[in-house]
Amino acid sequence: MKKETYFSDWRICFLDDPKQVSAYLWQYEKEEAETIIATADEIVQQSFLFNQRWDMERTTEPVVFPHDIDWLHQPSDDSEWVFAFNRMRFWITLGQAYALTGNEQYAEAFASQLCHWVKNVRRSDPKSQKAWRSIEAGLRMEYWIKAMQYFKESPSITESVLETFLSSIADHAEFLYSVWDSYHLMSNWGVLENHGLFLASLALQKSEISETYCKEAIRRLAREIEIQVYDDGMQWEQSPMYHNEVLHCYLDVVLLARRLHIPLSEVIKEKTFKMCMASLAWQKPDGTEPCMGDSDAIDQRDLITMAAYFYQDGELKKGGYSHLDFDTIWDLGFRAVKYYDQLPSLPTSQRLFVLHESGNAIYKEEDTYLRFHCGTLGAGHGHSDKLHFDFYANGEDLLVDAGRYTYVPKSERYEFKDSTAHNTTTVDNKNFTVCKDSWECSKLSAPIGFRKAQKNGYIAFQGSHQGYLDVGVLPRRTIVVLEKTLILICDEFLSQEHHRYQSYLHFNDKGKVQLQESGAVYQSTQNEMYIHTISSQGVTQYLKSTRLSRHYNELIDNKTLVSEVEGDGFVSLFTLISLNDDVVFKKERVLSNFKKIRFPDSLIEAVTIKRGETAYTVVVSHQEWASPTDTFNADGCTGFGSLVVFDRGKGETEIGTRLFT
Repeated sequence: MKKETYFSDWRICFLDDPKQVSAYLWQYEKEEAETIIATADEIVQQSFLFNQRWDMERTTEPVVFPHDIDWLHQPSDDSEWVFAFNRMRFWITLGQAYALTGNEQYAEAFASQLCHWVKNVRRSDPKSQKAWRSIEAGLRMEYWIKAMQYFKESPSITESVLETFLSSIADHAEFLYSVWDSYHLMSNWGVLENHGLFLASLALQKSEISETYCKEAIRRLAREIEIQVYDDGMQWEQSPMYHNEVLHCYLDVVLLARRLHIPLSEVIKEKTFKMCMASLAWQKPDGTEPCMGDSDAIDQRDLITMAAYFYQDGELKKGGYSHLDFDTIWDLGFRAVKYYDQLPSLPTSQRLFVLHESGNAIYKEEDTYLRFHCGTLGAGHGHSDKLHFDFYANGEDLLVDAGRYTYVPKSERYEFKDSTAHNTTTVDNKNFTVCKDSWECSKLSAPIGFRKAQKNGYIAFQGSHQGYLDVGVLPRRTIVVLEKTLILICDEFLSQEHHRYQSYLHFNDKGKVQLQESGAVYQSTQNEMYIHTISSQGVTQYLKSTRLSRHYNELIDNKTLVSEVEGDGFVSLFTLISLNDDVVFKKERVLSNFKKIRFPDSLIEAVTIKRGETAYTVVVSHQEWASPTDTFNADGCTGFGSLVVFDRGKGETEIGTRLFT
């Protein structure tokens, strides 16, 4: 096929003017441009390291091929290296370096590596099975096709190279068209594959078969987003990283469909926007997604920036970059610069963000952030993290999710998936969700009782799960944000037998942690965080050496506070977090105003917190207590409800703020 003929009808229309985009990036993103060029130079030398923003399985050591590339080489026990290698995201890096410099060596490397792969990694060859997983085939279609847009003017893209490229695109499209089933309907694999099929259909010359591929890809993508994405916008696998990978695919589809006037189902348009808003909701003040489930600490603002441009939404822009960033401008093109700059950035006064169907709630105020989870597992990418919470303030993580580290079915996989890797509770040191292997579980734990409240400046979360019904225990956690620097957690365990209960708090590794008389203190250059605990049964505490993994294949030594209580029947544990000022924290008797008796702790408890002129009494009930007509009295505070806060610093002693009835 004549090169000029093919590219005159080229329908892949992400990048509009490489020269203007390159000039913009040299002016505003020079450091990033230089980094991309340095990385491309390594790729030309056949040295491969996966450490870019959205590399799903990062590596820390480059693999170098001094002679021919072995596309099926596996340098360790982890097959993910082979998978990542055969996606060829690095060819986009070559393309961007070519656009930035005009250096033909990048085009030559692309053409050479492309032809070598097509010749040596054949779908029909059983040895190529790892390279030809359907998810890799889908991802390749994005990366190959987007890479080609940079090189279409290059003399290195000969008609022979183009023929090899198109022949393989057709082979990929046929394969992706053939593999869809119920698994792909529910998995992120299906979205990544059919996004690839959609792009492949546009890269092929327009024909009856390419139109069939296009329509079928859109049909599947509509069904997938309808079933996979909750009405709250979260992709059901409960992993922000995979949610964002899926969102990226849909943003690509809606962008090209708009530019090429391809009709799309309304469900794709509506739920893509909801996915954008879910990503914005859980975004931390530093722009990163939380390390929930199988997720890394990735700065997601490029996605939020693209979403803000596409939907012309000022709140999204506030969560994105103030100007188009290095990653986004390649897909939006230079014409988008002016329109994005003109879009106002609108801050929100909203403090509570609830993704109710997926069981996630996020509190944000200025530079303070707390995320609570009480939702479904999320299949293979989900972790044993029910009742977990993250906490961030003053420019740093304070209490963290430990991350994921690996997918290889070995001890480290379970170390990071288990309950003990999360800021939650366990019973008798046993996990409430039990892994069978890297992806499947032999024991599950359904979430129950997820609810939230916002009133009079306070925010509260509550949830429970069924993970310990087999041993006759029902755990429940209540979190109250009294102030952005003062947070109370109440853990309760309803049982009829004797058990030991553990609470875990995983600190950020950047600070120093020390035990103190009733908890621990975390100190860093930005924060001093005090942890206090109270239980009628007494608390045993120790610091445990643990590990943290912010990115795949990364291990960092860390510290975790373990608080343990035990008892017969009902047991509770109160934990108080105070930032930058220590507090007085004590338990109060709770009396019946009607019966003139003291309520047992198993029914209702109260604590008082004093910090300078600030003081609160918080009353938490664990079971029904008001019979026949009664109010409680906690240190002189009278009220009714299952979660009530009294602002003692303002002299409040009657009624209080009832957060839960």
